[in-house]
Formats: sequence, C-alpha cells, structure tokens
Amino acid sequence: MTETNYEAKPLEEKDYKSFAAVYNDFRNRAILEYKFELEPLDYEGFIEAYEQELINCIVLLENNIPTAFLVYTTAISEAVELNIIHSLKMENMLLRSKYLIEEFLRRTRSDRREKIVCYPMLGSQKTLIGEIARFGFKFVGIAVLRFLMNGTNSREILQLTELTGLNPCYRVVSWSNEYIESAVEIVNEAFSTSADALFDPRFKTPEGTFDIIDKIVNDVYAQFLPEATSVLMCSGTPVGFCFMNLTGGQIANIPIVAIKKEHQGRGLSKHMLKASVEKLLKMVDDGEKPITEVNTCTETNNFQALKMYRHLGFKEDYNYPQSYLPVQRVLRT
Repeated sequence: MTETNYEAKPLEEKDYKSFAAVYNDFRNRAILEYKFELEPLDYEGFIEAYEQELINCIVLLENNIPTAFLVYTTAISEAVELNIIHSLKMENMLLRSKYLIEEFLRRTRSDRREKIVCYPMLGSQKTLIGEIARFGFKFVGIAVLRFLMNGTNSREILQLTELTGLNPCYRVVSWSNEYIESAVEIVNEAFSTSADALFDPRFKTPEGTFDIIDKIVNDVYAQFLPEATSVLMCSGTPVGFCFMNLTGGQIANIPIVAIKKEHQGRGLSKHMLKASVEKLLKMVDDGEKPITEVNTCTETNNFQALKMYRHLGFKEDYNYPQSYLPVQRVLRT
C-alpha cells in the first residue's frame, strides 16, 4: 500500500482547479452542517477575496490532491479569526485538521504574540474540540436564540408579555450618534470582564470597545438599524443599549445588549429588547424590510439572559463551543 504524503500550505494558483471541488463541497454543506446563516461566497468570489488578501487559506494536500482547508483572517479585529476548517465529504476530519492547525499556528506565530485566536466551532466542527484542545485552546459555550417572524408562536408570546411599568424617569428611544460616547462607556463596563472579552479582547479597553461600536454603527459587520436600536434613558442620560443590525437584508441580529450597573436587576433590559423587536415587526408588517428572523447569542450558563430572551418569544436553536487560544500560549506551540 502506498504511504500517504500530507502537505499543509497556503493555497496557490496552481491548486485552484483541483481545490474547487473541496471548496464547493464545503459550500454545499455550509447551511445545514455548519449552521451558516447565509450561503458563503461562490468559488470565484472566494478566490477573488483570497487574492485581495481579505482572507487567508491553508490547503491540505494528500499525495498532491487537495482534501481539506482552513480559512482565517487577521485584519478585522484584535484577534486572529479562524473561520472554518473543512474536510472533503467530512471524512478524516480529526487527522486532516491536525495538519491544518499545526500549519495555521506556525504561520500565525508572529500575530499571536499580540493577538488571541478566536474560533467559533459551528455545526460539525464540534467534533474537533478534543483535537484543538491539545493545542491549548479553551472553550466557552454559546447558545443561539431565534425569534421567527412566522411559523412559530414567537409573536404571540411577545404580544402577551406584560412588563412591569417603567419608573417615570425612564424612557426608551431610538439610536442617535450623539449617544456613542455613552455607549462606549456602558458597553465597556458591562463586557470588560465577560466571557466575550476572552475571545474579543477589544471589550477590555474603551478604545477597543469604541472600535466595536464604531464598526456596528458604520455598517462594517452588517447593515446597522438605528431605528430599531433601543436606548434606555434615565432623566435624559443614556444608561442602556440594545443594538440591532441586518445581515443579507433578511436576518436581524442583536450584537450587544448592555445596561449600566446601577440600573441592572430591574427588568429594564426587557423593555429595550421588546421595543427593538416591535420596531422590526412593524418594518415587516409595513412591507419595509423582508425580515424573517431576529437572532442573538449568549453564554450557555448566562441563565438570566436566557430567561429574558425566552420571556419575549425567543427560542434556543442550537449551541456551539466558542474556542480561543490565549496570547501566552504562543511560547508553547
């Protein structure tokens, strides 16, 4: 029997033709098996993004034939973002991922002296937990929740939900850019010691938090929805935020909900969340936007947040391990 020769290396132009089958196999599985919300780039779009250095791709060759690949980015945030590991026909995932991860860690050694590695292990990638744990990755459980506009009783639950009345000093308004400094202060306070800061260290500093919020409100991550982004005011001062954006024109997402510490524990976040979802429902019913769902995520052990979302009609869809490799691990790899 001929011994298999494995080689993990950056994708090269000479590999493009034979690599297409591996990429298209991933693309066909992206929605159902990897839980992608939207279809990935087609092959031509992927190659274009790769050649423009918007993404990095490591391909695994077995006897010079591509059988698996790993995609990562380094320019979007303060983390090295590992986006996907895929093996042709989902075969030999553990063995093939080992070669890809080893090459990925070698190629990102310099970046990892200052950046953590962030890897959301969506869908079938859960099977790689044991393998990447060997390289020092740590894990946080993430639950994904959805509010579907049709086909479930989410609307009915929201309509029947009665919240405690707001103290006269409070009111909920929509986003205005004049609130950005307050948003940075409140989000930084709420997230600097959270699990989110483990895999996105920008939350740890005001400067990093500004970068996140700036990208949200300036459509870098998705289309920002200022009219559906709720701001909790107390005596004319912002004390809480529920951000909302739109992906692919149809999927609304809540990237951040934060409230100032002294106003927590009073059910005020529910008022912001309810106001935001009701704004989206009105957009749908008025024919302004063809939104099919609202989704969000939180840690699987954040029982208070999970309870709040369920109370307003959200349902848990699935969970996945959010893995991260701390900076100090670079000296041990």
